[in-house]
Amino acid sequence: MAQKLENTRVAVLVTKGFEQVELEEPMKALRNEGADAVLVSPDDGKVKAWQKDHWGDDFDVDMPLQQASADDFDALLLPGGVMNPDYLRQNEDAVGFVRTFFEQHKPVASICHGPWMLVEADVVQGRTVTSYPSVRTDLENAGANWVDQEVVVDEGLVTSRNPGDLDAFCAKMVEEFCEGKHEGQTAEGDGRDYSERHEGGRPMT
Repeated sequence: MAQKLENTRVAVLVTKGFEQVELEEPMKALRNEGADAVLVSPDDGKVKAWQKDHWGDDFDVDMPLQQASADDFDALLLPGGVMNPDYLRQNEDAVGFVRTFFEQHKPVASICHGPWMLVEADVVQGRTVTSYPSVRTDLENAGANWVDQEVVVDEGLVTSRNPGDLDAFCAKMVEEFCEGKHEGQTAEGDGRDYSERHEGGRPMT
């Protein structure tokens, strides 16, 4: 029996402090269906996970963010963890990488605090999403329709609230990634000029 995601290449974008189970379980689901899941990170060599209330394992980085292009992938996975997206959203290369998937109508799956990256990339206006509750206000302020459901699918965008939703999240992620591009998966926001907003890694005032 053919695997559903054979010949599908998925970028998995993380930096230090991602929730370990939110990386391991979705990557397992992707690889079980034949996908090439590639760990992309601004970190060199290895990146350290967070596991509930303590540091977790180290994971090998497959591709440095500086060498990654959305053109070379079919879909994007954004694990959560509190630290991980907070660091990533300050990295303009990471934010631009995420936004490009939406510009190219490619499916994206994001769980827990991961949707912070969607806010920073300015891609949630008019979209229906969920997330960890503390991210709700940021999403609503960015124009999203936030709902409290274990998994939400909106034209190729898959979101879930927490690790307890992983079974539903992984199933819908595989389904949407199988379907490929979605015309409704767009970057409706006007984007942001990060070169003007940032200098030396700090927001300019």
